[in-house]
Amino acid sequence: MTRNPRAKDYAALAAFRYAMRKFLRFSKDMLAHRGGLTPEQYEVLLAIKSCSGSNGTTVGYLSERLQVKHHTAVSLLDKLATRKMIVRKRASEDRRQVNVKLTRRGDTLLARLAESHRREMRRRSPEMIEALKRLRK
Repeated sequence: MTRNPRAKDYAALAAFRYAMRKFLRFSKDMLAHRGGLTPEQYEVLLAIKSCSGSNGTTVGYLSERLQVKHHTAVSLLDKLATRKMIVRKRASEDRRQVNVKLTRRGDTLLARLAESHRREMRRRSPEMIEALKRLRK
């Protein structure tokens, strides 16, 4: 049985979204200033780093992780490749498949940016967790 949200539910939803917005504002500004990246480009680097095997990961996997169309993922990868943050290579077993890996340059930048994000998440997480707890009641 579903019920209509109560006033406290709306307040918790608003509090969570507000906390997320503050974090996302921090992220967007920091990425532009310290990395010259968009949030989407940062998400690509994170997805590659967190989910890559020895051959890297695929464009299809990245488009799923980012919840974007294949051509949008390709466009993001093109921009990162131009900046020498990633490399692409056709898979030897299936030439239609393209594997993507971070370069040393991409890995170094990602490490710096991820550490800043981790610190900020630690700072902001109590506010987000509290809002989520309120929603579970």
